[in-house]
Amino acid sequence: MKVTRRGFLDLMVGAAAAPVVASNAQAQTYPDRPVRILSGFPPGGINDTYARLIGQWLSEHLRQQFVVENRPGAGGNLAAEAVARSAPDGYTLLLTTSADAWNATLYDNLNFNYVRDFTPVATMSRGAGILVVNPSLPDKTVPEFIADAKKNPGKISMASAGIGSAPYMFWELFRGMAGVDMVHVPYHGGGPAVVDLLAGQVQAYFGTFASSIEYVRAGRLRALAVTSPTRAAVLPDIPALAEFLHGYDASIYVGITAPRGTPAAIVNTLSQSINQALTDANIKKRIADLGDTPLPTTPAEFAKLVADETEKWGKVIRVANIRAE
Repeated sequence: MKVTRRGFLDLMVGAAAAPVVASNAQAQTYPDRPVRILSGFPPGGINDTYARLIGQWLSEHLRQQFVVENRPGAGGNLAAEAVARSAPDGYTLLLTTSADAWNATLYDNLNFNYVRDFTPVATMSRGAGILVVNPSLPDKTVPEFIADAKKNPGKISMASAGIGSAPYMFWELFRGMAGVDMVHVPYHGGGPAVVDLLAGQVQAYFGTFASSIEYVRAGRLRALAVTSPTRAAVLPDIPALAEFLHGYDASIYVGITAPRGTPAAIVNTLSQSINQALTDANIKKRIADLGDTPLPTTPAEFAKLVADETEKWGKVIRVANIRAE
């Protein structure tokens, strides 16, 4: 069959438009089958809690099952890589946190790029930490704590949930800005670290609100500061570290990302539903119970947050020459 130039151009235009038409049609019916939300950490932790919280909401409001799949390992990188390599159709999502941002520098030879290979959908929350000490330590303020550490280098032991964990990263930022030398004691998780902190086996820890606030209220731990740039509403009498270390700001975001190339219409559907969830009284209470604050964002705002956090923690890791164990 002979094809005229005009006919050839019409065919080319039609071929170029076909993916757009298919994408729009797919978005209009999304989701029409179960969606997986991969979490890079074991069941029972705060990441798993968030994945199931938003998964239940999306299941109810988008009328399709959003199933949480725990795929722990390599600090969350196994789940992230699986999502990065999955089809960009909105049916495989990642429960992502700030850990993914610092993992980009912490781990060598990753098979994906966190900024390049994911499409940010929406954030759910942001949560700060608390610098807590065992009451046996005489320091009652951050200046006293810093002065004690400088006067007696290596005397104070700082617990963490392991290299690459939030408590560890918060401590590294503090250590660099305060110029102090402490003994790092890594644990396999925050639970064992808090147990030994309560027993006085270690002296200090950057805990989450969820893991520490009740012990602070009961007087079993002393809170010196919160890691957010301003004071926390739940602990208004506890200063922010930024009041003593200008510019100190350490927190964890939690959100949902999709593989790069996921259609914008699907991303927007998910983003709008997640932001709607953050206006629900029950969801807001659950987030508050975890010690966090709801953080609604557009995909563009989330993309900027991801880029900023990846750059910020990358600098901390490179200056301290940190490498994952």
